[in-house]
Amino acid sequence: MERLRIGLIGCGGIANGKHLPSLSKLPKVELAAFCDIIASRAEGAAKTYGIEGAKVYTDYTEMLKDTTLDVIHVLTPNDSHADISIAALESGKHVMCEKPMAKTAADGRRMVEAARRSGKKLTIGYNNRFRPDSQYLKRVCARGDLGEIYFAKAHAVRRRAVPTWGVFLDEEKQGGGPLIDIGTHALDLTLWMMNNYRPKSVVGTTYHKLGQKRDAANAWGPWDPEKFTVEDSAFGFITMENGATIILESSWALNTLEIGEAKCSLSGTEGGADMMDGLRINGEDLGKMYTHKIELGSRGVAFYDGKAMSDADLEAKMWVEAIMEDKEATVLPEQALVVTEILEAIYESARSGKAIYFD
Repeated sequence: MERLRIGLIGCGGIANGKHLPSLSKLPKVELAAFCDIIASRAEGAAKTYGIEGAKVYTDYTEMLKDTTLDVIHVLTPNDSHADISIAALESGKHVMCEKPMAKTAADGRRMVEAARRSGKKLTIGYNNRFRPDSQYLKRVCARGDLGEIYFAKAHAVRRRAVPTWGVFLDEEKQGGGPLIDIGTHALDLTLWMMNNYRPKSVVGTTYHKLGQKRDAANAWGPWDPEKFTVEDSAFGFITMENGATIILESSWALNTLEIGEAKCSLSGTEGGADMMDGLRINGEDLGKMYTHKIELGSRGVAFYDGKAMSDADLEAKMWVEAIMEDKEATVLPEQALVVTEILEAIYESARSGKAIYFD
């Protein structure tokens, strides 16, 4: 396979802010088809990023009939991820679906089964795995430097940054608020570092406290309380089959100064690590404690700050390589499914007031 022809379903913010700029940098990629329910968005994306003769659609089922397409990127609201991804897989295309995998765990399981039946690759857009600090810490964990990681925190806390555009505040379309939007990134990162995908039980709480306020301070301007139908913060206490514990914290609006998004803290038998002030590794040596702060850049060189490839660029590059070289994708659908199952359990625990146990 010398070149990949890619079609995008959903040409809104995540397409133009992440996928299209990164994919357009790859020489072996042809952005050949664009679909959006708003025709002008698909036309605009095709004009800016498409190859000559790129096709534009408003109906994704028509796009999937194109047998020349190799890959589909599904960049739509959460409630349509599963149906579109499954249809794309069954039409013979590899699929990159934006996070979260699906609105429900049942839909996520359908996606995994469709990938297995079709023999096509399915991955989920957890781009924070591709940050320089994440890549470095993953190597540290894989080498065993931290020993057995038995306690972790997944951080996705904003003080006041509620997304007021699109369908972010619509529970029916999204399935939830900050937990399913940014908590999903932090949980994915934490499970990946621990290489632990066997949850035992979950206790969760969700709150809709600050979302009821009018004229509130917010990074993107005040929200409309009438349209704010999702939680403004959510928290989970997760135990794993091997006895490990994970605390997940997520918020779009919370009265706290302890903020951090798509970060994790890890505690193991041989050492610990966190991403709260850069990347720090801690432990003890010769009877003394130490903290190492990892320098991820290359400073001191004129006109060059050592900036690494962006997480979105590396994600796109490694995804394309996985297809063209027939390798395993970095983010496996089975891993993403566990994230969705845990998030769903947190919501269910919050609704029922009971612990949720996994089979």
